[in-house]
Amino acid sequence: MKGDLGAILKAVRLRAGLSQEELADRLHYNQSDISKFETGSKEPTASIFLRWLRETNAHEVMVAYFCGLDGLQIMQTILGLTGMG
Repeated sequence: MKGDLGAILKAVRLRAGLSQEELADRLHYNQSDISKFETGSKEPTASIFLRWLRETNAHEVMVAYFCGLDGLQIMQTILGLTGMG
């Protein structure tokens, strides 16, 4: 599940048009921490997860994730790929 979460966080950041550095500035974190969250080598706390989704305007992702929706399905929705599988 860790890898899925990191990929989802990266997808919502990219959809928001933010670089790792821009998001790090908004979240008051280092760019290296953002990279670690996205690769799954570091797990975000609940508060950073919520702030990340707020900064990337991805509240629907939080609902889907906590409702147990599959990570791949969430990413397809984020990237607008539904129906292309």
